Amino acid sequence: MSSNTSSFQNLVYNFHETVRSLDVKLIYEGEINHNIMKVFTNLTKKSLNEESFPNQKKVFNVMVEALQNISKHADSVIESSKKSIGKGVFLISHNSKELKIITGNIVKKEKEQNLSEQLNHINTLSREDLKDYHKTKLKASKLSEKGGAGLGFIDIARKTQNKLDFDFYPIDKNFSFFVMAAKINK
Repeated sequence: MSSNTSSFQNLVYNFHETVRSLDVKLIYEGEINHNIMKVFTNLTKKSLNEESFPNQKKVFNVMVEALQNISKHADSVIESSKKSIGKGVFLISHNSKELKIITGNIVKKEKEQNLSEQLNHINTLSREDLKDYHKTKLKASKLSEKGGAGLGFIDIARKTQNKLDFDFYPIDKNFSFFVMAAKINK
């Protein structure tokens, strides 16, 4: 066996052990589009039905919002491509206490501050304040060039009733990898 094959096999085994230890039920990396979203919702529905998971509607709503965020807003490191393809990472983890939906995608560094401010603000709001903020944003918002009205993170926070965890991991001087986790209590 070559050292490359052995290294790859070790990587796969270590990946498997890490995923298993973190109760990961679904993980995907690649393009996020409507068809992929349908596949994920069907897989998740089957998995949650087998475990009698409460709040399934909430899970699907959060999933769709998180996936649409990647689909519409992921940036590409390859600037020569005029067409922006929403690529990212999507992960679902759940145990007896909670379900986590974790997404990751590339963003331009210039977006970090705005995203941080927006998410930090959302995380300070009570349930009632989130409802009011949603109404205010809905009335004031116009659809962006990418088809959103800036309500996705607010909707996720409202549905999960938990703070949104997020971080940025530097890629280079122009881009970062944005990771967001939404937790739904069982």
